[in-house]
Amino acid sequence: MPDLRIRPATLADDGPLARLDRAVWSPLHAVQPRPEPDEPFFTERSGPEEILVAELDGAVVGYLRLGRATSLACNAHVRQIQGLAVAKEARGAGVARALLRAARDEARRQGARRLTLRVLGHNTPARALYASEGFAVEGILPQEFLLEGKYVDDVFMGRPL
Repeated sequence: MPDLRIRPATLADDGPLARLDRAVWSPLHAVQPRPEPDEPFFTERSGPEEILVAELDGAVVGYLRLGRATSLACNAHVRQIQGLAVAKEARGAGVARALLRAARDEARRQGARRLTLRVLGHNTPARALYASEGFAVEGILPQEFLLEGKYVDDVFMGRPL
């Protein structure tokens, strides 16, 4: 049985997370260009305090970015999943589900009442996973993105905590 562990990120995770981010990049889930080979994972806007790391048998195989939905005080009760990635070799091992559940628990610990996310309309596997974890579609921005010559919906999903 593989040993799956979810933990907070540290600055030492920058390299492994940057490599993972580059390896799993796909227009199925990304609207930003593929990260450059020397691009760090952590930035001034997003540090390790927002990241949950998944380790499988001691190797970094996934992450989830959990942040504030907005900087507004009236919206402080909402947390948003702003990125989720799992290494191809670790898919099917429950890593994404474990990260989602850890994010739910962390959001509750932070006092949040809602958890939201955005997912591309054509990302059927992710949408099914989110629905199975209690997220519901709360809005759709039709044809919000033009990716590889095709217009793609931006789907907003949320769940109470």
